[in-house]
Amino acid sequence: MTTRLTVAQALVRFLEAQRVERDGVRTPFFTGCWGIFGHGNVAGVGQALLQHEVAGGRLRYLQGRNEQAMVHAAVGYARHRDRTAAMAVTASVGPGATNMLTGAALATINRLPVLLLPGDTFATRVAQPVLQELESPTAGDVSVNEAFRPVSAYFDRVDRPEQLASALLNATRVLVDPALTGAVTIALPQDVQAEAHDWPDELFAERTWHLARPVPEPAALHRALEVIRGARRPLVVAGGGVLYSGADAALRAFAEATGIPVAETQAGKGSLPHDHPQAVGAIGATGTTAADALANDADVVIGIGTRYSDFTTASRTVFAEGARFVNVNVSAFDAHKLSATTVVADAREAVVALTAALAGPDGWTAPPEHTARATALAQEWDRIVETAYAGPATTATGDRPHDGRLVQSQVIGVVNETTDPRDVVVCAAGSMPGDLHKLWRTRDRKGYHVEYGFSCMGYEVAGGLGIKMAALDEVEAGLARDRDVVVMVGDGSWLMMSTELVTAVAEGVKLIVVLVQNHGFASIGALSESLGSQRYGTRYRRRTASGLDGDLLPVDLAANAASLGADVLRAGTLDELRDAVLAARASTRTTVIHVETDPLVPAPDSPAWWDVPVAEVSELASTQEARAAYEKHKGDQRHHLTPAPAPAVEPDRAHQPKDPA
Repeated sequence: MTTRLTVAQALVRFLEAQRVERDGVRTPFFTGCWGIFGHGNVAGVGQALLQHEVAGGRLRYLQGRNEQAMVHAAVGYARHRDRTAAMAVTASVGPGATNMLTGAALATINRLPVLLLPGDTFATRVAQPVLQELESPTAGDVSVNEAFRPVSAYFDRVDRPEQLASALLNATRVLVDPALTGAVTIALPQDVQAEAHDWPDELFAERTWHLARPVPEPAALHRALEVIRGARRPLVVAGGGVLYSGADAALRAFAEATGIPVAETQAGKGSLPHDHPQAVGAIGATGTTAADALANDADVVIGIGTRYSDFTTASRTVFAEGARFVNVNVSAFDAHKLSATTVVADAREAVVALTAALAGPDGWTAPPEHTARATALAQEWDRIVETAYAGPATTATGDRPHDGRLVQSQVIGVVNETTDPRDVVVCAAGSMPGDLHKLWRTRDRKGYHVEYGFSCMGYEVAGGLGIKMAALDEVEAGLARDRDVVVMVGDGSWLMMSTELVTAVAEGVKLIVVLVQNHGFASIGALSESLGSQRYGTRYRRRTASGLDGDLLPVDLAANAASLGADVLRAGTLDELRDAVLAARASTRTTVIHVETDPLVPAPDSPAWWDVPVAEVSELASTQEARAAYEKHKGDQRHHLTPAPAPAVEPDRAHQPKDPA
């Protein structure tokens, strides 16, 4: 049997029919399609979504205000759903399509599924060149959508209706694969979208994609256990894979059984509650003094679900020379980093197997003095956090008088202490992500969402919208209770992209946005100063004869937020901020809390480093001093090329692991 539909209508019907199953729980995979319509998709995908809605279909249409922001919202949604659900995003040919490129890169870098459906030029080429078409004098089959190829986990173009089935099946295959997932792009020529075809009904039958949990290979598990058993100062680095796999409970049991301390990457924050005895907090360039001190002394590092970004490794300066690595990852590409002993497997399955083996007949735990030291270091850092939440203890910071404004660590403290443990804090760029990584006390496995793979300015409001929609869908499905989503965003990111606040108001999706006004780029300002560039070009000032060093710009971001339809509260003191957060939590409407902060009072930090090259020659004394410091740190970088030692295997038992898993 066949059904006659356009390509776009067939696409929408296919998306509606896809399901995923993990651990016996079966749910729809595609839950919605974001879209902004133009001439390249309005008569194709736009018409198909309208027809689907009129017919009472489940796949919902969501109207965005910015194509990049729509992708961010879809990514936030997928991350909160632990990659068990995804959204599609459609845009018109030309600038509508290329506006999605930044979002595509963000999704692929963070290994989060999103289906992109950019319009494309005419496959027939009869009307060539159409409005917004890129013409190449050397290739007739090139469009601007070729730019999606390097930032997509999978790319295809449907030039004929017959190609759609294989394109959709391959796209979904990649989207549901935790080792391959990211942005998947299917370019759709606008004439092909509207073309009719007789489709086999099997294409639209309900299809279930089973999300596998690859178990550790026994020999690989054996090799990992031998390295761990030889450790005297072990450390776990928990990455995003712990949370996506739902391995947080297994990791907690592992830490308690072995006494090994656990540090967390940005994506892995929340793997353990902040007050767990083995939790030592953030690691790397934005790490705590506890985690980074333990990393610097560690003889064995057990990376679980981490891709070891340069922030995690502090540009390869935080881990000790000669440290051995055991990497557990569903992706072989990430598992083999840092010359590690590899366990290519699902994080939960691998951690459960490691725990069973180490607690078996030949039980092993970390030396008690190492476990006790880790707990003491974490408690010491917690006292530092408490002090940071209270704010500057004196009226001066260094040689500069403190001007009385709140500082960012105080804002973080108030928000942390006045929100529910299940609420989600959201951020992406600027100085806030680093401060949150160090200072935020995470109490729920989904309570922390900082996009730090791409650290994309403008992600915050859009990503927060997607997260809140995912939370509401979990409530509707009976999977979880509702939770507030608190977006923390600086003025720089706000000015780049706050448009999806309008979408939140239109959809009736409540967000709490804490808008921190510090009149410039606080993070890059501090970085510029540390590199000898004197905060050049990082402050929002009027231009004078000597440059952008005049008065502050008379920009009222609170009024801007109100103009987008949100309720707005202004806070200038700790009490006002606390009252504003409580009022926003009690409200059913999207609320923006505007607070001014002093950008020159930093949060407490560890001595970890981040490799940003400094000019090798300069006439500026500040740059010369920074270069000298840079060269000193460069000398501390390690290659981590030493392979793990070959395990001793008895000849008559070479075919099986020494220890039961």
